[in-house]
Amino acid sequence: MNFEITGKLIVKDESQQVTERFKKRDFVIEVENERNSEWNDFIKFQLTQDRCDLLEPINENEQIKVSFNIRGRKWEKDGKVNYFSNLEAWRIEKLQVTDSPVPEMPEFTADDVPPALSEDDLPF
Repeated sequence: MNFEITGKLIVKDESQQVTERFKKRDFVIEVENERNSEWNDFIKFQLTQDRCDLLEPINENEQIKVSFNIRGRKWEKDGKVNYFSNLEAWRIEKLQVTDSPVPEMPEFTADDVPPALSEDDLPF
């Protein structure tokens, strides 16, 4: 399953070489709650292998859109079974934050003003 979410990059970890053949990089985005900013979500994602470089051109506090998959794993050790989930990012796009400025009022000239109505032009 593929998912997308937008938010502000707030944590950008360095890449970690976990094993000789496995590299990962974590990052966190803040997703704004429209009703109350005290309830914002902080979501941690993981990039793996060659995708670790996707985060390079992005700076903290920039708005981004993250495309990701949910991955779940079962892990067994000493007879005890554990489960964990990862949000595995596979695409990151910078979003252009545009302030919607108030449009400028067009300038009017005397030629733009319609002629005054005469008594003959009135509909009643």
